[in-house]
Amino acid sequence: MIWLRTLVLVALWAAAALLAQWLIGDPAGWILFSIAISGMLLWRSWRLHLVSHWANHPETSPPASVGPWDDILAPLYRYTRARARELNETQNTMQGMLAAAQALPDGAVTLNEDFQIDWCNRMARQHLGLRLPADRGHNLLNLLRAPEFVEYAHRQSWPEPILVRLGQQGQERLMMMQLTAYASNQRLLITRDVTQIERLETTRRDFVANVSHELRTPLTVLAGFLETLRDMPADALPAEQREQYIDMMHEQAQRMQAIVEDLLTLSTLESSPGSDPRAVNMGALLQKARQQIEALSGGRHVLEWHVDETLDVLGAETELTSALSNLLTNAVRYTPDGGTITVRWEREDDGGARYSVQDTGIGIPARHLPRLTERFYRVDRGRSRAVGGTGLGLAITKHIAMRHDAELLITSEPGKGSVFALRFPPDRVAIDSTPLGRAPFSPAH
Repeated sequence: MIWLRTLVLVALWAAAALLAQWLIGDPAGWILFSIAISGMLLWRSWRLHLVSHWANHPETSPPASVGPWDDILAPLYRYTRARARELNETQNTMQGMLAAAQALPDGAVTLNEDFQIDWCNRMARQHLGLRLPADRGHNLLNLLRAPEFVEYAHRQSWPEPILVRLGQQGQERLMMMQLTAYASNQRLLITRDVTQIERLETTRRDFVANVSHELRTPLTVLAGFLETLRDMPADALPAEQREQYIDMMHEQAQRMQAIVEDLLTLSTLESSPGSDPRAVNMGALLQKARQQIEALSGGRHVLEWHVDETLDVLGAETELTSALSNLLTNAVRYTPDGGTITVRWEREDDGGARYSVQDTGIGIPARHLPRLTERFYRVDRGRSRAVGGTGLGLAITKHIAMRHDAELLITSEPGKGSVFALRFPPDRVAIDSTPLGRAPFSPAH
């Protein structure tokens, strides 16, 4: 023990002083004893100073050879080192948890019992427009100003989430919000942006409703004619009228078949992976498309063609055939007799390729343009049915464009016409395309 060692040391010095006094016979022994004791005290004071300095800076190594203090400092140093390691591990764990909370795809806000903000993650700042540290300590209910959420927050418990519409940066977003109690009167708010889910659900409902509506009309016509033919005697209906009924039923059956085929095509495009791209002879495809469109137009329109025969793209021939045909068919259907339809297939300055169909048709109001590629979306339902469209052509074309890394571009002006274009990026243009061995594209006439 420290005090015992000190006592023994002092006793030894005192004995030495007495011995010196007895041998010498004067006070020199006690003088020597006093000097020794003073030196010992000074040395121990210095060691105590080193110990005190280390106590104020325990993160450093303890002083070496401080006498009896070594027995105290060694275990104390080991203890502080162990606690430092534990603290460092705890801090690393907390930092990892904080980083994980910041990376959550959902918003998280910690609140006290008065709904004052303690902390929030990055997504919560985006969802709710919060700013830290400026909003720390502010009441969340005052910042959101959403009556339905205020009513929800004041409930006794929150077993279910609530849907709240919030306006952020000029856009309305639908948020699913869930409060949970934790610890001692603390609150945790979880937010999730379900705007896109709502849009998809709305699209699904609209799609089901549109399919039902599109199929109901021809089915009603078919059922009506069949009931008429069933209830009437065989000789009660003139042969000419019977043929007319049969032709109309056949027309409605073809309409349903076209809708089903387009739906199957759209489903295949959405669910199946794209095929390996191969060089497609676009000149040959456009030649076939021209023959089909001239037959559909029946000479009622002026058709102009500007085709670069050396320009091919990498893709799927059957899909590209469908896309080219859809845009051409729409132009013929919605361009009045005597109008002009101009088809261009050309190379762009950046090395890409552009297929465009320009018409002098009725045009489309600007408010309809963003929705033209939706399934069954029609600007004029009555006119669309009259010209025989299924309402799926542009949706199919858009998916084909996406599978070829292309863009479907639409510009239109009511009363002047429209331009529908497919723009292919440079890496979709086939290299070393040459017209050798190809049938030349027929000149415009």
